[in-house]
Amino acid sequence: MSKSDDRKIKDTSGTAFRKIDVDQYNEHNFKDEDPDTGLTGPQGPDDNEILTLLSQGKHLEALISVLKSAPLGCKNQQVKDNARNLTQKVLLSIKTNQIDDCIAQLDRELLDVLMKYIYRGFEVPCEGSSGHLLVWHEKVYNVSGVGSIVRVFADSKRA
Repeated sequence: MSKSDDRKIKDTSGTAFRKIDVDQYNEHNFKDEDPDTGLTGPQGPDDNEILTLLSQGKHLEALISVLKSAPLGCKNQQVKDNARNLTQKVLLSIKTNQIDDCIAQLDRELLDVLMKYIYRGFEVPCEGSSGHLLVWHEKVYNVSGVGSIVRVFADSKRA
């Protein structure tokens, strides 16, 4: 044998790898958690509280409340849709010249939640919402930078 043949040869005759049940990874066998478990999780913002704050002209308090109570970990799509609709109502009720003051009161975590709702608003627009959401997006981006956008797209918990 030459020197180059003295290399250690790997033993590939082992069968330990064959004991893995690959069928458990089949997408047809995947079972998501019970959809009813989403009902015991976060229920989202209280509609009456938010609408009361809006009727009193307390837009900032309504915005903070709706963002803090966002049902991000909830699996119930109806709860998430209701929270999105309510958040969009709050965002649309705040005038363009008040947006900077509202954003200044939010921490990084709430800005990320807000950015999630802005993108959800783009996905499901209502009459006249897109232009207003673009203004919100620009103002949030100016404060939190591209990091907020990356965190929103990388996060598995959707608004």
